[in-house]
Amino acid sequence: MAVIVLAGGLGAPGVTTTAMALLLTWPLETGHRVVLAECDPDGGAILPGALQGTLSNTHGMRNLALAGRQNQLGEAFWRQLVDVTDAGTRDRLVLPGLYDPAHASSMGPVWDQLAHLFAGVEEHQHDVLVDLGRRGAFGPSGVLAQRADVVLMVAQNTLRSLQSAEVRLTALREQVGNAPEIGLLLVDRGSFSREEVQKHLKTDVVATLPWRPVEAAVLSDGASQPRKFESSELMRSARTTTEKVLAMVATRRARLGPPGQSGRAVAGAR
Repeated sequence: MAVIVLAGGLGAPGVTTTAMALLLTWPLETGHRVVLAECDPDGGAILPGALQGTLSNTHGMRNLALAGRQNQLGEAFWRQLVDVTDAGTRDRLVLPGLYDPAHASSMGPVWDQLAHLFAGVEEHQHDVLVDLGRRGAFGPSGVLAQRADVVLMVAQNTLRSLQSAEVRLTALREQVGNAPEIGLLLVDRGSFSREEVQKHLKTDVVATLPWRPVEAAVLSDGASQPRKFESSELMRSARTTTEKVLAMVATRRARLGPPGQSGRAVAGAR
């Protein structure tokens, strides 16, 4: 089991949309689950987007701040997860993000607790995808990137997006060192080839996702699914991407071993 962080740069490179695509296509063996934790300090997009506001503000990161101060984060975490499967199988779960960026100030000590929790969740057969948005890989929430298996920078292959990604990648390497594996996920909206991007940014392009606004709107805004959505090019590419990401995890584990304190129990897991 693994902890995967996704981060982005300036503009809207598609971090949350990519994270949702990976969540819905993540390979699961019997008894295994995957959680998408929306940890963007600028506020979450899944509640008003993919979930279309159906849960109001009853679930999410904001509710973990108080629990963290009371040393009850483990128990509270599981109550905040939302099942995104039609069948109610609870094997693909979302932790909605902050609904107001002003609440990020109350999360200070919680980020470190979450990093420990995510590392321990794997004992309960869960993988964790962490959406850190545009700036969450830095500052107090950056501890989630430091203790991950893999950190993926999401960028479009346009000049503006790649320039931002270059700056973020440099800062990210300085912050996390060689602990997590670092890679790029490209959204194919521009003119730069995979080879050009890898050469200039000196970072492996793990996968390229097609620019498909209609299919992406299902993931970002809860739009009606077009015909054959699950077999669309976007979702096929996402499935291939999950395999490559898991290969990165295996490489990292072989090099360093599991992140964080893997022997630590996670209270309240179910």
